[in-house]
Amino acid sequence: MKDLVRILIAPLVWLAAFSAVYGLHGVICGFAVDGTVFGLSLARVLLVTAYVLAILVQVVLLWALYQDRFSSASVFVNFVGRASGWVGVIAAVWTMLPAVLTTYCG
Repeated sequence: MKDLVRILIAPLVWLAAFSAVYGLHGVICGFAVDGTVFGLSLARVLLVTAYVLAILVQVVLLWALYQDRFSSASVFVNFVGRASGWVGVIAAVWTMLPAVLTTYCG
């Protein structure tokens, strides 16, 4: 069971982060959040912060998959878990980037 978690944790965390970032985007647009923080719009600051946190969580997860104390006895499970960790990082960067770079509402 632990081996299955090692393989699937990165895509599952990506899925949760993706849902959270785009859910935040919907809340920002739905409630017309406005205001400024440090000269930037509050909506932009919130989305960039959520994006950076999502990537940071994926990077920490990838780092943990390379640690010996979290490794499996199976070389295959270690390889696939680390590969799925890299896929999670790349997916987080690529799929959530439009929420940060484009206009945030309508």
